[in-house]
Amino acid sequence: MADSNLAVQKEPLLTRLIVFVSIAIPALIAFLFKVAPPEIDHSMDLTVLPLFHALLNFTVSILLLASWYFIKNKKIKAHKTCNVIALVLSAMFLVSYVIYHSLTEPTSYGGEGLMKGIYYFILISHILLSAIILPIVLFTFLRAFTGQTERHRKLARWTMPIWLYVSITGVLVYLMISPYY
Repeated sequence: MADSNLAVQKEPLLTRLIVFVSIAIPALIAFLFKVAPPEIDHSMDLTVLPLFHALLNFTVSILLLASWYFIKNKKIKAHKTCNVIALVLSAMFLVSYVIYHSLTEPTSYGGEGLMKGIYYFILISHILLSAIILPIVLFTFLRAFTGQTERHRKLARWTMPIWLYVSITGVLVYLMISPYY
């Protein structure tokens, strides 16, 4: 109980931190797409990173589905474990993604016709939702770990499907653009 009270006391600080991170990360990513990457040591092979990102996203998708299953079956500890691991893997993805895009040129999609339209629909919806899911996920975790179960539950109803969509479309974007790396 003391841990929960301490977390509730720190909630205003944590809220400000979530807002700051939620603005700073998309701004950093947008900036990285606007600047030319630095010259890098060509012995460093970064071509494996997009596959690594897709594997992280795929794993997060599986964890989110497992988390949903566990909460529906009232297995709270397993639900929490899946979500914490999904958050850690998403953070790993984010760090690796920022590093990759700060060191490489963007890859253009080379498909045509209907597939190009489908690709850009998936990509744009993925980008927009990935920008808004970060604060939603963080606030959902904050509610859970401060013992605000009902507020957590209400927010998680939105968080889970959006986070799942972002992780699945991350894999789809990779599969569709991978022939053009």
